[in-house]
Amino acid sequence: MKIIILSHRVPFPPNKGEKIRTFHQIQYLASRGHNVVVLSPYECAEELEHAAALEKKLPIEVQMFPLESKWFRLARGFTTNQALTASCFYSRKLQEAFDELIGSGSFDAVLCTGSAMAPYVFRNPELQQSGPQSRPRLLMDFMDLDSDKWKQYQASSAPPMSVIYGREAKLVSEIEKQSYEVFDECFFVSANEIDLFSAQLPESSRLRVLGNGIDTDLFFPRRRADRPNKPVFLFTGVMNYKPNEDAVQWFVDSIWDDIKAEWPDAQFVVAGMDPSPKIKELGKKPGIVVTGFVEDIVPYYQQADVFVSPFRFARGVQNKILQALACGLPVITTQLGLEGINAKPGEEVLVANTDEEFSEAIRLLLQDEELSKRFSERSPKYIERNHSWERILADLAAALETRDFV
Repeated sequence: MKIIILSHRVPFPPNKGEKIRTFHQIQYLASRGHNVVVLSPYECAEELEHAAALEKKLPIEVQMFPLESKWFRLARGFTTNQALTASCFYSRKLQEAFDELIGSGSFDAVLCTGSAMAPYVFRNPELQQSGPQSRPRLLMDFMDLDSDKWKQYQASSAPPMSVIYGREAKLVSEIEKQSYEVFDECFFVSANEIDLFSAQLPESSRLRVLGNGIDTDLFFPRRRADRPNKPVFLFTGVMNYKPNEDAVQWFVDSIWDDIKAEWPDAQFVVAGMDPSPKIKELGKKPGIVVTGFVEDIVPYYQQADVFVSPFRFARGVQNKILQALACGLPVITTQLGLEGINAKPGEEVLVANTDEEFSEAIRLLLQDEELSKRFSERSPKYIERNHSWERILADLAAALETRDFV
């Protein structure tokens, strides 16, 4: 099959959630012999280098298209009443290239990675005028229900940002609903996302769960030295992303002083690219290390004692938790952080939703060495059973390959 993938960012290197997911989808489809062409907008020359590296890594074609200035794209979104995320990833040149490929009549399927790329399909006249049997198969990988994320931002913010977030939630929701009407199948990362979206639809027969996997050749356990008096806590992620920033800030404000009082040599490592000014400021506190970008995140998982994931708002599956589990690192998370992850609370992860519960979970792990070891042994087995990319992506292949193309 010949497949077009509309990706809002070039999915390489696979060093953050949506890039990891899309990279593995492309790698899997290429491994099955499909002819894959990736179309992606870009903002800087570094992204062109990443595209070239992706072409060297996989037997695919990558076409990149420049975006106009960010201020222009934001202004365009406001003045034309578009969702800002959709406007920010829209390139007229990419649209022209996509239209030309569709017009060639030689492509069998289109996969959109995220609702922000749906307008390219909406604006293609051939796709809108053709019936399902005479056009390429259309698949949408929503990943998360982004409109709900913007609603959460709205609820946790004051004006004027709450107004902007509310506007974005409404307009993204409209794109999501239109996508369901247009695309043949739509994927979400978890059943929770599907339940939320289904409540807004008259029927939901074309919604499917397509989970996230973990590369266990890359993320694997390593024996950690016993150091109960010098515990290392870890959080990873893109650190100017609002849910990550909020989680770390809450942990430091609510938990860190109590930890330091009981374990004076404790360390909290915040590892991830683009730390915001607030996160950088936390690095000045005793025992807190803010790394910024790191080339290889795996050693941080393997050298830590406890992974903390204190999310207060978020959407979708947290890859960071899956990576920690794959590395045999005991995880403490809120219920929200466990969304889409079926690890058993109390057996494969610890769930804590308040500062008191978090503190108690930390004490349990650090004071009971056997308990900590049980979590370290069980969590990689959970990943092997539930988050193999090969097993998960078989569902994507089935969705693409179940129709005889004319």
